[in-house]
Amino acid sequence: MKQIFLGADLFDGERIIKDHALVLEDGLIKALVPFSERPHDSEIIDLAGGILSPGFIDIQVNGGGGTLFNEDPTLEGIAAIADAHRRFGTTALLPTVITDHQKIIDDALRATQSAREIRRDIAGIHVEGPFIDVVRKGAHPANYIRALTQADIDHFAEARSGVLLLTVAPNKVTADQITALTRAGIHVSLGHSDATDLEAKAAIDAGARAVTHLFNAMSQCEGRAPGLVGSALADPRVICGLIADGHHVAPTAIIAALAAKGAEGIALISDAMPSAAGGPVHFTLQSRLVRRQNKKLTLDDGTLAGADITMFDAVNYMLSLGIPLAYVLQMATRTPARLIGLEGQIGALRPGYPADIVHLGPDHRLLGVFYGGKRLD
Repeated sequence: MKQIFLGADLFDGERIIKDHALVLEDGLIKALVPFSERPHDSEIIDLAGGILSPGFIDIQVNGGGGTLFNEDPTLEGIAAIADAHRRFGTTALLPTVITDHQKIIDDALRATQSAREIRRDIAGIHVEGPFIDVVRKGAHPANYIRALTQADIDHFAEARSGVLLLTVAPNKVTADQITALTRAGIHVSLGHSDATDLEAKAAIDAGARAVTHLFNAMSQCEGRAPGLVGSALADPRVICGLIADGHHVAPTAIIAALAAKGAEGIALISDAMPSAAGGPVHFTLQSRLVRRQNKKLTLDDGTLAGADITMFDAVNYMLSLGIPLAYVLQMATRTPARLIGLEGQIGALRPGYPADIVHLGPDHRLLGVFYGGKRLD
């Protein structure tokens, strides 16, 4: 069945296109055509304004809708998280398991493999830890932090289904280990680390191409000690995940990062916890109470414990800083797709791509989400 979407501007992954129609067929994008050249043998959907964007891609989703992946590393847990976030425009994601007992991580890997067999919105998994630096552990439990071994590398290579994004501390793993991981098809991200800039650069030279939640839980950039932040901002090979919630990163730091990296070097992430996407005010993280106040999540000692946002919230926060709409949408779509190696499959309005689309109003309200061309209730 062919559909024609009319009346809205189109963001194709790089730029905003006006006076065009979006043609869909059998759940896929068939073409972007000038309005005057639109087909007339199809179902017409007049959107009456706003902008159509590819669905958002979230590479760091700990939970949502009341479910935490670490607490429910099952197919059902993944489904609950993905369904909760899809209502807010996220049409592809990596459920994220943080540092924990190896059984929890293995259960999460198996659940992701099962989910990928029946759900195309699950692009893979993000394993954040346990091969991190206890000095920069954040909310990760110290008792499960450990060294990476060759057996771990072999295990992840065998267990990988789709994308496997692994966060490691560059001062706690070797360059050879990072090279081995990347050769096994694993995407390496650097984070939770007190690394020097030289240690970070060695990891990037070895194949790491991402940084986990820039500015948070990592060595900062100082004039004579650039740290992991400095290396990430200086190296064009690296894409930085960014939590845009008004709590994790100050507006000036966000603007500075964009000046250094551009929209192609910053991927918005939610780092969402169970409270996001309609979840409860309070929840437990590995038996520790997490409280929400003014959409800020903290442990009892004040440590930030993830975020209370969806990707739609992140987009709106970035827009509130005056960042151009095309830049913001690129950071929520094409850039994260490129980070996880799926730029040729998702994250753009291009022929052959899934018709997973977000409709934003002129005031950037969320007017609708289309998955496979079908509007979600």
